[in-house]
Amino acid sequence: MSVILAYLVACLLYGLIGWHFWRTRWNAPARSGGDSMVAGWERYAILAPLLLHGYTLYQSVFAGAGLNFGVGSAVSSIVWLTATIYWLSGFFYRLEGLQTLVAPVAAVAVLLPLAFPSLRPLANTELPAFKAHISIAMLAYSLLTIAALHALLMAVVERRLHHPSMPSVLTNLPPLLTMEKLLFRVIWVGFILLTLTLISGIVFSEEVFGQPLKFTHKTLFGIISWGVFAALLTGRQLYGWRGRIAIRWTLAGFVILLLAYLGSKFVLEVILQR
Repeated sequence: MSVILAYLVACLLYGLIGWHFWRTRWNAPARSGGDSMVAGWERYAILAPLLLHGYTLYQSVFAGAGLNFGVGSAVSSIVWLTATIYWLSGFFYRLEGLQTLVAPVAAVAVLLPLAFPSLRPLANTELPAFKAHISIAMLAYSLLTIAALHALLMAVVERRLHHPSMPSVLTNLPPLLTMEKLLFRVIWVGFILLTLTLISGIVFSEEVFGQPLKFTHKTLFGIISWGVFAALLTGRQLYGWRGRIAIRWTLAGFVILLLAYLGSKFVLEVILQR
């Protein structure tokens, strides 16, 4: 009963934080300069739902024998890591606009392990190689999720750049060039971790998964996603890709990555019940 209460309280707190930032940042008159900065209590308010979210994930993933990592727990973990990394980044960058987007998504994601519980524990979870593979993969997905959210925010800002009236959350964001630099920093780190994820899955497949590598659609989409991000970073270095081109490639790579991992888990666990 206490675990169920933690789910509900975390969802409620995320929702309240999202509503607060929407009311004060998104739907309020534009302010000047430092007035748009996050207040002290606002900076730390999200810690409460983050801690509760982490507690519920621990209970859903590590409950019983083995590692219960179904589609609900997988999505919830990625969103939790995304919100945590975003919160830490907020100490160095003015990113309050993302708070409006992340909090409502986290409010839904925290409940997903209840809606889509794991059907069976994963095998070989006691192996260090498997634990390393899962940890690196989740960090890669979380960073690239942040990149996708950041790209969406940039797309909205660019579209409304010449609009006579813009929400204050858009007018008080850093310049697009600054946001673009941050976007590529996040993509670079996420790309390196994604590369390590693919290498660990391919080279150590038998140790990690207990069987030789099988070329499935998950592997195919993972490699395609890696190729998209590699092409984006190469285009940035050689041809100075930026703006809409960078946004489109970022979102395309992220969607393919979702299909690679979450798509297969959703089909197997939710549709096929396997």
